[in-house]
Amino acid sequence: MTTPIPGTALQLRSLINRSGELELSLATVDVPTPAANEVLIRVEAAPLNPSDLGLLFGAADMSAAKFSGTSAAPLVTAPVPEKAMKAMAGRLDESMPVGNEGAGVVVAAGASPAAQALLGKTVAFIGGASYSQYRAVAVEQCLLLPDGATPTEGASSFVNPLTALGMVETMRNEGHKALVHTAAASNLGQMLVRICAADGVKLVNIVRSPEQVALLRGIGAEYVCDSSAPTFLADLTDALVATGATIGFDATGGGKLGGQILGCMEAALNKTAKEYSRYGSTTHKQVYLYGGLDTSPTEFVRSFGMAWGMGGWLLFPFLGKVGAARAQQLKDRVAAELKTTFASHYSKEISLAETLSAEAIADYNKRATGTKFLINPAKG
Repeated sequence: MTTPIPGTALQLRSLINRSGELELSLATVDVPTPAANEVLIRVEAAPLNPSDLGLLFGAADMSAAKFSGTSAAPLVTAPVPEKAMKAMAGRLDESMPVGNEGAGVVVAAGASPAAQALLGKTVAFIGGASYSQYRAVAVEQCLLLPDGATPTEGASSFVNPLTALGMVETMRNEGHKALVHTAAASNLGQMLVRICAADGVKLVNIVRSPEQVALLRGIGAEYVCDSSAPTFLADLTDALVATGATIGFDATGGGKLGGQILGCMEAALNKTAKEYSRYGSTTHKQVYLYGGLDTSPTEFVRSFGMAWGMGGWLLFPFLGKVGAARAQQLKDRVAAELKTTFASHYSKEISLAETLSAEAIADYNKRATGTKFLINPAKG
């Protein structure tokens, strides 16, 4: 017996008013009818990634958040500092759905053969608005999960796995032979450790505590540097000498870490240089900032010669650059290794309403390793 599809459902929304206030709420929206090449998914799992928090909270000061409404219809408000309003200009007075990715069961499908083939199947999807009870997406935005895989197992099939694979792909495409990754004890970082081990790629992991060093060494990481250690820069330089890594991906974004990586890359290259050059090494060193865990300004001292680059890296432009065929190959690998290389772990499962509770926000907004939350829109 099939479960009837309701006419309306709940969706989590984020709004920043021109008055400088963030509003988070649950909106009642019409359940869409899928177009010819679309499917309608009953969403049962959607992760809270750092990139999702950027849209969810914007530049609001969540330490000053106020909580009202009811347990079923919560309302969260928080002030947006005046100096941050300019950066929010593109989204003012627009109620925005949140959530990059998720997974669930296809309960209705459009007329195309590709859409009909997914009816009743468990799929992962990407395309936004995943913090919704129902979501219509194009077939191309879906990933059919292996038989027996649950929505929870497939919820994080896109952002973290494809980002980790994209880092290795970018490394190869740009002519580097090894890479550096920061915030490396995260779910994404652990995936990258497993990918590099399987693919024979040397990886330098940067973490921020001895406990995280032990965590990564426990899953087979060879080079792990603790940024809280007094010997961090020397340890990082030694790891770069051993691996030859000349490209890095930095999740922190702000602060001095990106510049320190470039400086240590230069120091590592100079250790094996055969002659001195006042312009520094001619080997190009590249650091990509792909996250913003540190919201302070990015700082660096130019102590790494002239052959260097620092820029941004995002998943979707990368996928557009490699093309649809290669992107599909990467997605196929994720599906094949969903329960091994790309397994994700969550500290807590919460409902849509619980996502807006003071307790949950205080917890997941720490963005700490080991506190990844999973939203189940079907819960409750």
